[in-house]
Order: sequence, then structure tokens, then C-alpha cells
Amino acid sequence: MSLRRVLTGITTSGTPHLGNYVGAIRPTVRASRQPDTRNFYFLADYHALIKVGEPARVQRSTLEIAATWLACGLDPDKVTFYRQSDIPEIPELTWLLTCVTGKGLLNRAHAYKASVDKNNAAGEDPDAGVTAGLFMYPVLMAADILMFNAHQVPVGRDQIQHIEMARDIASSFNHLYGEHFTLPEVVIEDHVATLPGLDGRKMSKSYDNTIPLFATKEQLRKLIMGIVTDSRAPGEPKTTEGSALFQLFQAFASADETAELAKAYAEGIAWGDAKQLLFERLDREIAPMRVVYEEMMRDPSHIEKTLKAGAEKARSVATPFTAQLRHAVGLRPLFSAPASAQPVKAAKAAMPSFKQYRESDGQFYFKLLDAKGQLLLQSTGFASPRDAAQSMTRLQKEGPAALQALASVLASQADTAAVNAALAQLAQTPE
Repeated sequence: MSLRRVLTGITTSGTPHLGNYVGAIRPTVRASRQPDTRNFYFLADYHALIKVGEPARVQRSTLEIAATWLACGLDPDKVTFYRQSDIPEIPELTWLLTCVTGKGLLNRAHAYKASVDKNNAAGEDPDAGVTAGLFMYPVLMAADILMFNAHQVPVGRDQIQHIEMARDIASSFNHLYGEHFTLPEVVIEDHVATLPGLDGRKMSKSYDNTIPLFATKEQLRKLIMGIVTDSRAPGEPKTTEGSALFQLFQAFASADETAELAKAYAEGIAWGDAKQLLFERLDREIAPMRVVYEEMMRDPSHIEKTLKAGAEKARSVATPFTAQLRHAVGLRPLFSAPASAQPVKAAKAAMPSFKQYRESDGQFYFKLLDAKGQLLLQSTGFASPRDAAQSMTRLQKEGPAALQALASVLASQADTAAVNAALAQLAQTPE
């Protein structure tokens, strides 16, 4: 049985804080131990170059992030843990994908559109300050995913569009050159925990209210003692609702420990005592990892060796796959005569197709196109991609018979006969 391939990119910018640990690092490390998956984790240092123009900062951040994940329990022997820039096949694949990616698709990327809108609002040239790196970001991300034919990519909602674009790019390549890429599925991290910061707002670097994950014991205590609380005095009952102290404690404590603190709140625990309990509970979990982290930071060569070993594992997949893709597009030895002068796409009958996508209103839609790309059917908006996919799948499987049942989620359709013919063709075609 082949294992489900799961791929996660790790941003190499900034110093990790408690919010990063609870929201991403801890749950992802736990998920990496599942026996039914083959996991790929990469440090996205190529991506960092789009925003960070300081070489020393890129290097330092990569070191800190790698040391953090390893100290938090990511096992490089059980996963493929590598640095993006150690895989030369990724920029090569980026170019192959660039050659099949429509500029119109990239024009719709949220990050690019946001930059253009900001420039327009300021009365500047629409593309002022927009680098080709920012514009091409979705193609590089597609190459990251498609190089290892990931089945699933866990992301936050702000990254959904990039996975959808990777699917579109993969489909374009497959249509031209044959079935080489798996179409990745989005795994939405709806239940990612968010922690309050020192001022009670969401812990975020932009608010300057973070608690560094591996602050020294003394720094950790000082930061916790500075968390904003209300003016209720010792002995006066306190509410757990909206308490940053309580939420931070709950993120690290067991159910029994959390219940004990809730009882202490009701009995009027002093804020200083509550902060001391929080410090002790956090340090109990973090201290062993902090020791490992500090050892690794003193010996960067160990991390470098680990990443190079991970790159070897990654390239054992990437190198032969890239050779296959080079052959597919015609980058072949000259003594290797082409099997046919006919283009690959001519060997494959044109088919109608469904496309699922997300609009700027945050809703998810799907549409049915005929073999020439003309719109036949358009859905209304769905709150979740799963609901949109379920309706789309039903139409694919049941054909015209599903139209009446799904009438309430269909915004418009073209000629009824053309729609029926396209759905019937899809329903009769094996997946």
C-alpha cells in the first residue's frame, strides 16, 4: 500500500514564539509520527528572498527555525526534512511550470493583487515595487508541492488559493505532456490554536507582544510577570473568560490542571501567584527542548549535516522525477528519436472539465467548462471548499440526473443540451 504524501513548507523568517509552537510546530510534529503518511518538511529559504533583502538575516533565521523544529521533536530519520535551496531540481521545475502557466492566473494571486490595489490607492504605478519574485511566487510554491507529488498540503485559509493554483498548473502540464503530477488536496487548518500575547491581543510579531519560544528561563519569567491583567485584588474572584493568563496556561496544561486553575480563579488567586503557576507550567514543557535548542545553536554544523542528509533523501525522489519531466517536454539526448511527431495533447481526447476556485469574497465556487474552455455551468458560493467539492463530485458521478437536486446551488447554465451532454460524457468516463 502506498503511503499518503503530506508536504509542509516552513517559513524561514523571524524568531519562533509560543504562538508558533502551539498553533503550528507542536501539532505538526505530532502529525509527523502517523504511520500511514510519508511526510516532507522543507525550510522555504527561496521564498524568504522575496521579502528579506538581508543575507545574514536569511541565514540566521534558517538556522533558528531548523533548530527549533528539531528541538521540538521532529525526527529527521522518520520524515524528509530539507532546505528548499538544497534541491536544484525545484527551480528547474519552476521553469517547466512557468512555461505552462497563464499570466492571467498569476494576475489573480491575492498577494499580487493586494500590492497592485495598494499602489492604485496611492496613485502610483500599479506595479511599483512589485518584483517578478512576488509575481511568480505561486509557481515556485507549485513546484515545491508537485516535485514530490504531495497528496495533501496542510495550510491556513490564506494559502488556499496557492494550492488551487498548483492544481491548475499541474492540470495544464498533464494536459500537454501526459499524467505526471498528482493534483494536491488542501487540508485546511481550521482548528489552529491562537494564543494571546503580552497585551491580551493575538500573539503576533506585528503587535510586538510575543513570548519567544526559547527565551531564557529568566527572560520567560520576566515576560510572563509583565502580562497585562485587570485590577482585581487578591481574594477577589476572577473570571477565566478573556484572561490571557488562563488561555496561555490552558494551551499547555492537562484538563485536570486547567480545572484546578479555574477553581483558584474563582477563589480569588492573586495575579502574581497565577503568573508564577503559568511560568512553572510553561517552563516544565519548554525547558527540556530549550536545552536541545541551545546545544544545536552552539553547533550549526550538526544542523547543516542533518539538512544535507534530508536533501539526499529528497533528491532521491526529485532527480529521477525531473529526468522523467525533462524527457516529457522534449529536453532529451539528440540520439533519442521522438516516438511520434504528434504533440502529446493530440493523443488525448478533449474533455469537458470542472474547476473549483476561491473568489475575493472568501466563498468557494466551481464551474463546468466544455472541451474548448467555454463556460457551461456556474455555481453559487459555498462557505467551505468541501461543500463545493461534494456538489461538483455529485454532478461528475450522476451526470444530468443531479441537476434538479442541485438547482439551488447553481447560479447559471448555458444551453441545456450542451450541459447535459458534457455531464453525461463525464459520468461515463472512468476516473
